[in-house]
Amino acid sequence: MKKLLLGTCLLASPAFAQGELKVYHWFEYIPQELVDKFQAETGITVTIDTFDSNESMLASLKAGRLGQYDVAVPADFMVGIMANDGMLDSFTPEEMPNLGNIEPQWMDVPFDAGRKHSIPYQWGSTSFSVNRDVYQGDISSLATLFDPPAELRGKINVLDSQNEVLILGSLYLGIPQCTQDRDQLRALNDMLLAAKPHWASFGSDIAKDVLVSGDAAAGMIYNGFSAKARAEGANVEYVYPKEGHVVWMDNVVLLKDAPNRDNALKFMNFLLDPVNAAAVTNYAAYTAGVTGVAPYLDEAIKTSPENNPPEGITPGVFAQACDEETQKLYDAIWTNLKK
Repeated sequence: MKKLLLGTCLLASPAFAQGELKVYHWFEYIPQELVDKFQAETGITVTIDTFDSNESMLASLKAGRLGQYDVAVPADFMVGIMANDGMLDSFTPEEMPNLGNIEPQWMDVPFDAGRKHSIPYQWGSTSFSVNRDVYQGDISSLATLFDPPAELRGKINVLDSQNEVLILGSLYLGIPQCTQDRDQLRALNDMLLAAKPHWASFGSDIAKDVLVSGDAAAGMIYNGFSAKARAEGANVEYVYPKEGHVVWMDNVVLLKDAPNRDNALKFMNFLLDPVNAAAVTNYAAYTAGVTGVAPYLDEAIKTSPENNPPEGITPGVFAQACDEETQKLYDAIWTNLKK
């Protein structure tokens, strides 16, 4: 786990310091300049620890880190899981003056109706990208990952993310999420095990870097990471496959027993300012769920193919939270795959 202690220069002036904020965040997902801005405006010292999957974040909090952090940044389905497990605190509209800046479609969401525990951070998609210098053939199908052409075999990175790997696998096979059908689950398990020898690595935090370095010629990836890889010189094409893709929204949640609750609310409210939300988008290359960001976006972000899919694509799907018994079946498939 990476750990960043930010803003230590502010500690030289105790009269200015206004306490701490402890954030549990995805890797490479917030610009240092924005953290510096928040610290300069508030005098709050920010500490950020990072995680590389929703599952690892949840496990870490359950293993004793709940009560050590003020906010975390889980995906949509994970917000619902955490709320059901009693891991989230709530806030009122009066405590969040910028709550009205949330785009209407992201306000009354199934995983947090009325936004009592969370605010939007960024949203995007998960699919795959291919280095077109290595392979010029058809890449319209998820078969590129799960039954790849000879040119890509042994050169594919797959996200170390149970949820997204199993959803994309299910889309490829045309089976529903959270199925309890044993034949469908067996088919998913067998397909993934057959595909695994064609993969070079499992890695979420390396997904961009291996495409840039050439260590991978294709890889499951977040659309913003693909845009960054392209900006860093990799001749990659991000694909919206015919079977569908994963759509997600990451959210900042107020954690139960937050040691610095007031500072957490200040930070969340700060992120809902359009200028600040746009700064995250310009850095991360995804899309904000906040109104008024467009004037502050870089042209490359506005026009990127990763954020502007072609017309007629198969719609993406959000992750579903399975019931406990069904989730155990998927956990077993993932454990078997990672052996």
